[in-house]
Amino acid sequence: MSQIEAKVLSFEQVRELPDSWSGVDYVNLLITMDYDNPQEIKDGELKEMCMMSLTDFEPEEAAKIVLDYVIDGRLTEGQIENLSHEILTEKLWEEYPELSLHPDLFRATQLLYEAYNGKFPRGEAVHFQLSITGEIAELGEQPEAAIVRILAAGMSDRSLIHRLFTDQLEGGKFEEAKDILWKLETISRDEKSVTYDIVSSSYWLDEIKYADTYQAEVIASVAEEDAE
Repeated sequence: MSQIEAKVLSFEQVRELPDSWSGVDYVNLLITMDYDNPQEIKDGELKEMCMMSLTDFEPEEAAKIVLDYVIDGRLTEGQIENLSHEILTEKLWEEYPELSLHPDLFRATQLLYEAYNGKFPRGEAVHFQLSITGEIAELGEQPEAAIVRILAAGMSDRSLIHRLFTDQLEGGKFEEAKDILWKLETISRDEKSVTYDIVSSSYWLDEIKYADTYQAEVIASVAEEDAE
């Protein structure tokens, strides 16, 4: 382990994930809803037309259409049916036990919330940039676990990350880390520093907004490999 300096360069709360829905997505949803020739719709009108088409259905039916699309075979028909009712009142991107589905559950809710003028829960995510200075080689080629541990060091012991992942933060396997970080993109890097662009749920990382510059330990990613 080695000491590094972490600094939160920027922080914002967002209700939409960057680039979460594309024109192709809207066309595919319209096809699913039996809309005639959606490919002929102008790009600037696709989203509005898709949302208007969704509201032709009851909220639960629209939810099932969107969930079927974003989950894409990763759950059973019965599970999708259950989620199409739960999504009306529950923040599934926080509460569903399979963390790998959280980003897609978020973007599904985001679209439905907008289409139905707030009938669905409002999404709450965080977007921030983190600079790390020190022995950054120890972050490894798959730095997700190390990054979550560094972020946790900037949050209080009462934070959800600390309460739910006590053992993982101390070392060994931390498979959940890759699903806690919905986006981890390198903005810049040199021998001694790296800056990341990060998106996650407010549920996990909202408290990092109170951090500024702080010291943290890097638990080398090799610990992930040794634990297998």
